[in-house]
Amino acid sequence: MKRIAFINQRYGLEVNGGSEYYTRLMAEHLAGRYEVEILTTKAVDYVTWSNYYKNDEEEIQGIRVRRFPVTRERNMEVFGRVNTELLTSDHRSSQDEMRWIEEQGPVCPALIEYIGQNRDNYDVFIFVTYLYYTTCMGILRVPEKSILIPTAHDEPYIYFNYYKKVFHAPQAIIFLTEEEREFVHGLFHNQQIPNDVMAVGIDVPQQVEAAKFKEKYHLEDYIVYVGRIDESKGCRVLFNYFIEYKKRNHNSLKLVLMGKPVLEIPSHPDIISLGFVSEEDKFNGIKGAKTLILPSAFESLSIAILEAMAINVPVIVNGDCEVLKGHCVRSNAGLYYTNYFEFEGCLNYMFSHEEDYSVMCRNAKQYVERDFVWDVVLDKFSKVIEEWF
Repeated sequence: MKRIAFINQRYGLEVNGGSEYYTRLMAEHLAGRYEVEILTTKAVDYVTWSNYYKNDEEEIQGIRVRRFPVTRERNMEVFGRVNTELLTSDHRSSQDEMRWIEEQGPVCPALIEYIGQNRDNYDVFIFVTYLYYTTCMGILRVPEKSILIPTAHDEPYIYFNYYKKVFHAPQAIIFLTEEEREFVHGLFHNQQIPNDVMAVGIDVPQQVEAAKFKEKYHLEDYIVYVGRIDESKGCRVLFNYFIEYKKRNHNSLKLVLMGKPVLEIPSHPDIISLGFVSEEDKFNGIKGAKTLILPSAFESLSIAILEAMAINVPVIVNGDCEVLKGHCVRSNAGLYYTNYFEFEGCLNYMFSHEEDYSVMCRNAKQYVERDFVWDVVLDKFSKVIEEWF
């Protein structure tokens, strides 16, 4: 049985979004086919990267997790200054970019050393998400044994020259969507590297009870956002749009937020933040919502969108994100907006076109059942490992 290692900047049951959640899902489902380990840091907070976990090793859901210490916490004031300097400069040196990568973090040299020293003890190293120090430094230690799952999207940092090395280093690349592959190939011209597109299987509970959630939190009509509550996820714009919507549309609609806030949430009677919630509450809450909304312009897949669709809940997304827009177009189970008035129109359409809304509900589930099934995803993933390593 081949031994594979997933490398991600954070890992744990407390981290349930983005590339970290994707990594956990893939590791747990591949564990029956391979000897799977996780190589990660001791951080749980992506803002500071402070060491949170105490043990060097632990087992989570049957997966061995090796943790390495972050050597310095992120100073957001310093990072903000360096970030601004690089994004506004016409000339970035390699030293400037390396400084940004280190300030971005998480700086974890012991993890990088472990990868280099144990290259012969693993058959494949799978680096998930291109952006962070753990991938930037680690993938160059074991290029011939590496798979990159970049979770890439069009953002300023991906244009740094350093990332040309990252995207040309691996033995193979796995993309989550066709939109991601087209973007990466267009930017880096690395089509010669073996690659494939496969997303993730979507698991939902057998029993989902919207009424239970509504009773627990005293809710009726609401829309829901699930994920990190952050400006980079478009949440500030979402708050502004929703507050404006409430001024112009006098109804009882509420915006329910599920996830860790790293952005101040406006004090508004119709914006309800529940913080980190259980899986039961998450799915019950999504099921009870009229729609799940994702305002991010930078996504490479979005498991939350697919989980909503899997339980017949249509979505509203930021139309500036090609990946999210692609989900809506291919599924016919969602709407997208690029400005406030389109946002308002999407919401009102969901509430005023009952027949079309019912069709979207059916389309949503069919889309997930067609394209996001675990057996198909795992077979494709295994084919990559068996053919290329």
